Amino acid sequence: MGKINMQKVIIGGLVAGVLLNVVDTVLFGIVLKDQMAAALAAANRPPMTNAQIPWFVFLDFVCGVFLVWLYAAIRPRFGAGPGTAVKAGLAGWFAIGVLNALFMWPSAVMPHNLTILTLLVYLVEAPLATVVGAKFYTEEAGVGAGMAGARM
Repeated sequence: MGKINMQKVIIGGLVAGVLLNVVDTVLFGIVLKDQMAAALAAANRPPMTNAQIPWFVFLDFVCGVFLVWLYAAIRPRFGAGPGTAVKAGLAGWFAIGVLNALFMWPSAVMPHNLTILTLLVYLVEAPLATVVGAKFYTEEAGVGAGMAGARM
């Protein structure tokens, strides 16, 4: 088994992160904007501010890199391609989305309908972002690495 090409993981992860950011901007900034504001108010929390947006953008990029890294990690066992990327995306959805939601469910930090809706969106979003990001992943070394690292 070869080593994971971290340069390609980061490139693919950033591409996946762009997709995650676009979907999350539409979902949270437009579709659920009023419902999220009401949920925060009901929880006696201050409303979202523009100063918080860079943090969420950053986290979507971190998530994208994680999803492509996960794809690269399972690729030797399951083979390269979109099927493996979907498996990695579903595993990421479970680890990031489902487990987090289950931890917070009993405390009702967010209304259950919003939790379920965002989980369903992420069920599509995570595998799709992983498939898109995985298209940029190869185990071959990048340009200028020479022949010694050309095949990992």
